Parts: sequence; structure tokens; C-alpha cells
Amino acid sequence: MKNAFLNEVETKKALADFILNAPRLSMDIKCLEFEKKFSLFQKRKEAILFNSGGSANLAIMQALKNLGRLKDKDKVGFSALTWSTNVMPILQLGFEPVAVDCSVKTLNVMVESLDRVHKKEKLKAFFLTNVLGLVGDLNLIKEYCEKENIILIEDNCEALGTEIPSGKAGNFSVASSFSFFVAHHMSTIEGGMVCTDDTELAIMLRIVRANGWDRNLTSHQQIDIRRKYDISNEFEAKYTFYDLGYNLRPTEITGFLGTYQLQFLDENIKTREKNFLHFEEIIKTNPDFLPVEHSHISLLSSFAIPIVCKTPELREKYIAQFTGGGIEIRPMIAGNIQRQPFYHKYVKNRMELPETEFLHFNSFYCGNYPELTEIEIEAISSCLTNY
Repeated sequence: MKNAFLNEVETKKALADFILNAPRLSMDIKCLEFEKKFSLFQKRKEAILFNSGGSANLAIMQALKNLGRLKDKDKVGFSALTWSTNVMPILQLGFEPVAVDCSVKTLNVMVESLDRVHKKEKLKAFFLTNVLGLVGDLNLIKEYCEKENIILIEDNCEALGTEIPSGKAGNFSVASSFSFFVAHHMSTIEGGMVCTDDTELAIMLRIVRANGWDRNLTSHQQIDIRRKYDISNEFEAKYTFYDLGYNLRPTEITGFLGTYQLQFLDENIKTREKNFLHFEEIIKTNPDFLPVEHSHISLLSSFAIPIVCKTPELREKYIAQFTGGGIEIRPMIAGNIQRQPFYHKYVKNRMELPETEFLHFNSFYCGNYPELTEIEIEAISSCLTNY
């Protein structure tokens, strides 16, 4: 991203005015407003705002453990092509991480890969990453997890707005996380969200977010939990901590920016899809590349442009081509996460991941955002050409 926000000048002016006039800047009514509006956009019952997408991931895992749905040493599968904050909470909370291979065709876990791993490892949960705005066969994965009693969680930080005919990405799981870091579909500078239809889980997520206390629950929820633990008055409740938690709270700045940026999101997504389809036409004409399959996706909210080369040598060629053209590029997320130093340090068990290995050595991506100019689009297009 070139800017921190879409419509940057307008947004910064609005933010400055908000800060000058806000009665308080710690978590308050603007955060609640953003939660309500985001849950309506996502079409889920509950939305819980956090200070980052990584915190949202950590909170989901902690909340599931607090509720007893996951226990120490339970095996938790995860998409092998992912980001560190999908895997680290699995380790930090005492679960056993199990990598699941991602398809070269879709960049995502498909139900066949999940089935192969589950038959061998007997997973208790599966933390799925929807990669770069693309998704696997989410409807089949959901059905499989329900049949096998696997708790399905989605990291939807890179796929805000993507849809398949049976629903929005992020709505196939017990809970899904979103990120509003600067480089994502919408920015609150730092920020994250969890969406769920599970009221019990939403209550625990709010407890986890704020040190383990009940201050951000509804009055009815507060009454229920205080009765359960025999807390007789408001004074004692102020410093009563019901379960394990952290301080993962956002600020009113996060809430204001999220609410403000939501107004641009629909057009943002349309432009990202248009850009993706333009670049895809060039990729399809270049025999050095493998196009990504997305015919099962009805609305593609592209996070970035994935470039999958047929060989590592071709990857080096196009990395040089992009770098020489002055265009920033990145590895394909963290590649095969089993190759990361932290994974080597803490995890002994290794899974065979042939397709993720291919993506690790053969792919990279470049940015896709709504404010790309025609000249910039032409420069990227030129770098995708086989000279």
C-alpha cells in the first residue's frame, strides 16, 4: 500500500477532528459501533474488535481452551501456507500443531488434504487460512469438520469480502479472524476482529480480550457470570477475573477508523477483483506461470497478485524482473511454515507437504490495491511478460 488508508487525506482530516472532539480515546462507543457495522457486513451474529489480527487469533484459541473445547496436547491442524500468528498460538497454549498441505492450484487447503491428515493424526481443531483472497472448497471442509467433530476456525485476514455460492469466506467456521493492519483490505493502522455466531464463545472472547474480567459484557451477561461465581456487588466485580485473558483491547481510534473505512469497502473489493482479473489474463498467456484456480469463487476480494512459476529458476528470473522494475514483492506469505526457525525450535513432528514445498520455492506475490494508477498497472503487467 502506498498510503495508510483509502482516501487518505479525507480520512486523516476526519480522524484529526474525531481526536480533537472525542470525550475519551480508550475503548468505548466507536468500537461498539464498528463491531455492529462489521457484523452486519460479514453477516454474522457477533463481532469482537481487537488491537490486531494476531491478537484475534490468540484470543480465539485461548477462548476455546477456557471453555474446555480444546485441551492441552490436543492436535490442531493448520494451513501449511500461512502466517506466523496462525501457528504460534497453537504452540503457546500447549496444543500440538499439525501442518496440512496446500494445493498448488488454489493455494489453499482442500478437503482431500485435510482428510489425509485427519485419518493419521485425529485432529481436534483445524485453523484454516484463506490465502490472499482465495479459498479452497470451504463448503466441503465445513461439512467434513462437522462430520468428524473437528472445530473449524478461519483466518480470513487476507480474504475479507471473498464469496463462494454458499457464503462469505469467514462464515464457515465457529469463529473467524480479520486484520485491519495497514496493508490489508481496510486499515485501522493496527486492528483485528473475530466474527462468530456462537454466543458463548463471543462472551469468552470479550473476557479474554480484557484481562479476564466482565466489563465489556452486556448487563444480563454480567449478572449471569456474577451469580455463577457468587460476586455480590458492583464494587467487587470491578476487579474480579473469571478466566485467563490478556489486554488485547483496541482504542477508539481503531473503532473510528474502522467505521469510517467501511464506507469504501464494497468499491475497494470490486476494484481489487478487476485488477486481479486483468493481471490474470497476462499470467495465462505466459507459459512460465501456473494460473491459480478460482472458478468456484463468485466474488474474489484479492489481497495480492500471486505469481506461481514452474521452476525455482523462473522464480528468480521474475523476482529480478519485478525488483528491476521498482515493484515491491514478497515471498508467498511465510512459505512452508515448517521451514521457519521458530517451528524448528519447538516442533519435532514434520508432515510431508509436497505442494506447499513447491509454492515455497516457486512463488511470490506483488501488491494489489484500489489506488493503483494506470501507469503502475502497466508496470506490473510488463513485469509479468515473458521477454
